[in-house]
Amino acid sequence: MKAIILAAGHGSRLLPLTLTTPKCLVEVGGRAILDHQLDAVAAAGFEGAVIVGGYRIDQIEAHLRACDYGLPTDLVFNPFWSTANSIGSVWAARAYLEAPFALMNGDTVFDPAILRTAMAGGTEEVALLVEPLVDAGLDDMLVETVGDRVIAVGKHLVGHAATDRSLGLIVSQGGTAYAEALRAVIGEENGIHAYHHAVVARVAQGPGVTAVRIASGAHWQEIDRPEDIALWEGDHGR
Repeated sequence: MKAIILAAGHGSRLLPLTLTTPKCLVEVGGRAILDHQLDAVAAAGFEGAVIVGGYRIDQIEAHLRACDYGLPTDLVFNPFWSTANSIGSVWAARAYLEAPFALMNGDTVFDPAILRTAMAGGTEEVALLVEPLVDAGLDDMLVETVGDRVIAVGKHLVGHAATDRSLGLIVSQGGTAYAEALRAVIGEENGIHAYHHAVVARVAQGPGVTAVRIASGAHWQEIDRPEDIALWEGDHGR
């Protein structure tokens, strides 16, 4: 299984840190977000990683060349990073989507245990890692589940009752379900402005998506604003 890391965006909410630096290279606890991710990917036993870059991709390329994570890495360019939403980065990585993969946002750090859970996958071809919803934040991607089956995914679940929130970690054990749903969603009117979770929602309406819940106490943190850096460093004694 390969990790696919979506790291093309500007990260405007982390300004001024991202004024001259791509978001994935912003330091958290003295190391780039991407370093934390790739170390966790290697520790979890993935066979490689694909990083989708866009904004200041030359810096990402130089950073990858200078580091040894113990696993092969490929860098893919998303030329639509400034005009499309996150689905554009998934489209840029479409060549990798019929083999087993775990797709994650480039601004989220995970304990390796969470990534090992992701590798185990679920009973369906596609799985989404979730945790029980306590208090929904403004940026949370909400999920409705029944048992271990995903019913709906979105920022706003009109007509649905949110039970969980997504970690932004999507897993496929191989096959065409996810790639076919991607083509369908991005081909719709304004499809390039969709969040990539819209692909999961499409699969949930057809072949089905397994909700995989992380263990209680497993740690992850989305680094979206400067205060998120402080939260992570506080949790890790940095």
